[in-house]
Amino acid sequence: MTTIAAWPGRAEAWLDERGKGAWIAAMVLGFIFFWPIGLALLAYMIWSKRMFSKSCGWSRHDAHSHMARSRCRQHGFRSSGNTAFDAYKADTLDRLEREQEEFEAFLKRLRESKDKAEFDQYLDERARTASDERDETGGKDSGQEPERPGRY
Repeated sequence: MTTIAAWPGRAEAWLDERGKGAWIAAMVLGFIFFWPIGLALLAYMIWSKRMFSKSCGWSRHDAHSHMARSRCRQHGFRSSGNTAFDAYKADTLDRLEREQEEFEAFLKRLRESKDKAEFDQYLDERARTASDERDETGGKDSGQEPERPGRY
């Protein structure tokens, strides 16, 4: 019973090992033999981001994981036979990966600072609007304490 239930996972792993072309071939064959199967494969490929993935191989892990990087090196970057060149290429790829991670971290910090600035601006505008409304009412106290927006 468990082998019957496990076949979709094995089929997915088998197609993943063979790359995007195998997924596309399976989808086309699905459309040829029974169109709902092809449509289901297309939907799954789009939903799981297999259709538009630019990585060398797919895994259930994040594209930046060690497993995905090693899979890319296995399939896309085979040895040239020149050990000095292969070492240079590996060092360059590692450096580029580090730079990409640093740049992504920089972009994250930039987005966070922009969000904080926009939120601070919103709080300042809200406080200014509240004070303008109090000034328009002549400073009369309505019995309630005015709402004071706090910082975080």
